[in-house]
Amino acid sequence: MEKIKKFKLILKKEKIDGYLIPKNDEFFSEYVSDCNDRLNYISNFNGSFGFSLILKDKNYLFVDGRYTLQALKQSGKFFKVITFPKKMPKDIFKKEISIGFDPKLFTKKMLKSFFNKSKCKLVSINKNLIDEIWRRKIKKNNKKIFNLPRNSGCEPVKSKINKIANYLKKIKADYQFITASENNAWLLNIRGLDEKYSPIPHSYILIDKNKNVRFYCNLNKVPSALKKNPYKINFFNIGTTHEDLSKISKKKFLIDKNTCSIYFENIISKKNEILNLNDPIYNLKSIKNKKEIKNIQLAHILDGAALTKYLFWLKRNFQNSKVTELSAAKKLYELRKINKNFNFLSFPTISGSGPNGAIIHYKPTKRTDRTLKTGDIYLVDSGGQYKFGTTDVTRTISLDNSSKRIKNIFTRVLKGHIAVSSYKFQDNTTGSEIDKVARKYLKQIGLDYSHGTGHGVGYFLNVHEGPHAITKNNKIRLKEGMIISNEPGYYEKNKFGIRIENLIYVKKINKKIFFENLTLAPIDKSLLDMSILNKNEIDWINDYHKKVHDKLKYLMNNFEISELKRACSPI
Repeated sequence: MEKIKKFKLILKKEKIDGYLIPKNDEFFSEYVSDCNDRLNYISNFNGSFGFSLILKDKNYLFVDGRYTLQALKQSGKFFKVITFPKKMPKDIFKKEISIGFDPKLFTKKMLKSFFNKSKCKLVSINKNLIDEIWRRKIKKNNKKIFNLPRNSGCEPVKSKINKIANYLKKIKADYQFITASENNAWLLNIRGLDEKYSPIPHSYILIDKNKNVRFYCNLNKVPSALKKNPYKINFFNIGTTHEDLSKISKKKFLIDKNTCSIYFENIISKKNEILNLNDPIYNLKSIKNKKEIKNIQLAHILDGAALTKYLFWLKRNFQNSKVTELSAAKKLYELRKINKNFNFLSFPTISGSGPNGAIIHYKPTKRTDRTLKTGDIYLVDSGGQYKFGTTDVTRTISLDNSSKRIKNIFTRVLKGHIAVSSYKFQDNTTGSEIDKVARKYLKQIGLDYSHGTGHGVGYFLNVHEGPHAITKNNKIRLKEGMIISNEPGYYEKNKFGIRIENLIYVKKINKKIFFENLTLAPIDKSLLDMSILNKNEIDWINDYHKKVHDKLKYLMNNFEISELKRACSPI
């Protein structure tokens, strides 16, 4: 590619051997605007996670298991694709070469995970080298920040600020510098429109132990009503953040090692002490109160109705008219948009048929768009941002597929899904323990999947949030009020993909902790292999479908009610 050749001239000019390009921008959010997606610009890779290392003679693209196939298709011609958590290639790892990076786009934690034992010399460069060759127009966004209303059910702002101030006193810290925009939104019960899929305002907060809050953002986005708050919150231009931080000295700071850039960390650490502790907001934010759970349940009824109507439409129309992956995704969006409580999608819809379904985070484009064909299976993973709740659901649909092997695999994925949903909690149960049962039935026939089984989900916030997850290595204890996805799957390269995903939450009744489903949409019974289902699993499927029917029937027309009865009838 011509732009890679141009970029390598920049390396020569800067007298460095290589340069790192991450997916994220300076706010470290999951979704980056097109005009800040430097990784996509240089590599053509548009997944939500990854980074590139461009050397004088080689180009590398590092992704996790969700994106291996996608990266190979999009970037494999010009980049060697490496899947995490494999080690850095030996030809880089053991060489004393200089690698440049933009300190505003990396945290120390990120660089340590990549180059902990490397002989490479990392060179901080206070400008972005991709911007030296990428001439583009940056769109201005002055969409206003807004307060969540009282009926959102969120804990009051005063209470949240008190918790942070008390925590700072407890750990003997003077300040906390909050760099995760989602955490700022949670703390002040505000939302914004700075990203396409997450309702967050790009911002930083500096809060001290005396409850004084300095909020840094684009001041054009702050409505007068927000400025007239009853708390000690003052608003400042985000461009002055570094100046204010540099004026503070001889204090103890708490920062977020996941989102505080090397640029800001260096400013703070120059005159102050940084404590080796994590941002407490992640844990506080992960636990939803009873009112929030109730609102989320209502959002899932609305979302489930739209998705179920879509599934009926799809089954009825894929043979009779030209339905493609793109047109199908558009139809689902239109059905969601009918509801006045729907704001926007919570992530780009994954709409993949046949071989495209095997690409875990596939997004159809005009170039890759396939017509849905009889005999395929079709995977749709989608979600919405509602007032108030965030949804994320996957269904795999038979397009008159008759393969016994696919039915066997689908049923094993479902058995894993049921095992997670029915998991018997012990004291201190973590996601790493639950992940094992999700994979059990696939592993019996030598199969597995290369992604986690579940991720935390926000409350009208990010669709992916931590610290809890159902993965092989997550050791965070699952607590009452946590929402998490349940999404085992299986993917066969160039053939098909299967995933079944519901959101579930941790519920507690009389000291007993268990998962309860939030998602409401039929599971395709035509893909079941009844011979490998036991009685408990059959009962689970029937009970789940009864709940789907009973919750959604009021939102269906006469035709859809008859379809809902058929889809949810006992097996």
